[in-house]
Amino acid sequence: MGKADGSSGNVGGRKGDRVNGKKIVITGATGQVGLPVATSLAKENEVWAAARFSDQKVRARLEEAGVHCAVADLGSGDLSTVPTDPDYVLHFAVSRSNSFDKDITDNSEGTALLMTHCKAAKAFLHCSSTSVYQEKGHDPIAETDPLGDNHRVMFPTYSIVKIATEAVVRSYARTLNLPTVIARLNVPYGDNGGWPLWQLLMMQNDTPIPVHTDAPTIYNLIHDDDILAFVPKLLDLATVPAPIINLGGDERVSVEEWCTYMGELTGIQPKFAPTDKTLESVSTDNTKRTELLGPTTVHWKDGLRRMIAAQQPHLLKS
Repeated sequence: MGKADGSSGNVGGRKGDRVNGKKIVITGATGQVGLPVATSLAKENEVWAAARFSDQKVRARLEEAGVHCAVADLGSGDLSTVPTDPDYVLHFAVSRSNSFDKDITDNSEGTALLMTHCKAAKAFLHCSSTSVYQEKGHDPIAETDPLGDNHRVMFPTYSIVKIATEAVVRSYARTLNLPTVIARLNVPYGDNGGWPLWQLLMMQNDTPIPVHTDAPTIYNLIHDDDILAFVPKLLDLATVPAPIINLGGDERVSVEEWCTYMGELTGIQPKFAPTDKTLESVSTDNTKRTELLGPTTVHWKDGLRRMIAAQQPHLLKS
């Protein structure tokens, strides 16, 4: 794999389970997934976080971890503070305003500008989402399954803009001859939070949790530790044209099941509100990911306990 001219897929000489001694640009480093990735990689690499940094506390947290903070705006194309010579780019940023024009500008056009700015990189990792798929009931969805608009009921622009941005990434990988890989993330969570944490807060406030009428509402939770562990392997897979890989955890688990388990841990029982005005099941077929990257290691029950201990320790019964 690697550049279309046939150069090695062992990008930048990095092979194995670690990235060290590299210059890395990370977008979305102020977010749920990007932040733990950035702070972890900064231990052994020169990491640059590109963001608007509207939350100064998050910026301070990144800087304390040794991350260089570059004030930038993908939508406007203001990337003057972002290095043009990184070894790797990890693109986790996402903008969601529910305006198609703004979201296409910030996400799709912004990604093209970022790839052009960092075209000398050895590998570009684009974090997409399984929101790009057409619903398939309770059956696992493979990378080759049809695309659709499965988030429209809650986030009008999200799925379509994610699909549009993937098209941009694929096109610019070929145009720039930039080794690229696209990871379609399912439901990320970890010590930094995630969707289950919001649901736990709803439980604490006695707010019913929406679940789809086509029960159970199944996903593949994936812990931040597993996402971080997969990053080096994903970078090794970057090539032209860009491969696409589902990034969900090994276990299929429903919203109903994980909320009930959080209730067991905290003594706060969830209330469910079945409706067709919420997200349906989107479960990943992990065959390709397991073959290329290996298995996940954090069981969802262990991960949820850790999340609560990190975010709401007073709620744990023991």
